[in-house]
Amino acid sequence: MEKQGKYIYCIIETKQERNFGAVGIGGRSDEVLTIGYDDLSMVVSNYPLTKIKANRENMLTHQKVIEDVMKEFDSVLPVRFGTIASGADEVRNLLDRRYREFKTALRDMGHKVELGVKGIWKNMDAIFSEIVKGNEAIKNLKEALTAENGNDLQAKMGLGRMVKKALDEKKEKQAGQIVDRLRRTSYEHKLNDTIGDEMFMNAAFLVDKGREKEFDNIMEDLSDEYKDRVRFMYAGPLPVFNFVNIVIYPEEWEK
Repeated sequence: MEKQGKYIYCIIETKQERNFGAVGIGGRSDEVLTIGYDDLSMVVSNYPLTKIKANRENMLTHQKVIEDVMKEFDSVLPVRFGTIASGADEVRNLLDRRYREFKTALRDMGHKVELGVKGIWKNMDAIFSEIVKGNEAIKNLKEALTAENGNDLQAKMGLGRMVKKALDEKKEKQAGQIVDRLRRTSYEHKLNDTIGDEMFMNAAFLVDKGREKEFDNIMEDLSDEYKDRVRFMYAGPLPVFNFVNIVIYPEEWEK
């Protein structure tokens, strides 16, 4: 039989023992409980002391448990996916050793949530057309290649690099315009990597819960203003993964 450890989801400030139900990671219906030290607790469930698979199901469960905890607690510190302690005593030892760090982070994240916004261009033909129109060098090289039936491989590669550079600059400019409108309601924001040509922005915003409605209203205005150009993907409230990075390495558990 595999030795069972404690899979850690997040840290909260409470002295009371809590049970969030049989919703633990791994599809085994393990109960999600708290293990506490003083007025801090870690939210955990049983899991074998093996490396957990970073698949979609497990990662979604990890986030879902944290979101459930967020419904009841004003400040929640998410712990990195895949963190497993050997037992309850080691959880308490960690809370003891890093007590001040966790208390400070909980205070800093109090009454705050993360809101995610992705911006995706609807019509890439129009975007590339704008790039050609706005860049004389690209326009001239494209016309020259057309006249030569596109047989110059070096020129084609050069054109590709020029277009890629211009597209990246256009993404940065468009994202900046959107972020400027949204950041006035947030404490901080973070720009993450985008995927593909169409996505020009993948941003996370740290927002006070009292200003979520204000943020929503700005998003509605942006969606209306850019309705013919941009599709927005708006998610939240989410755990503050982009603004808190609680990492527990194996050596943290050593006595």
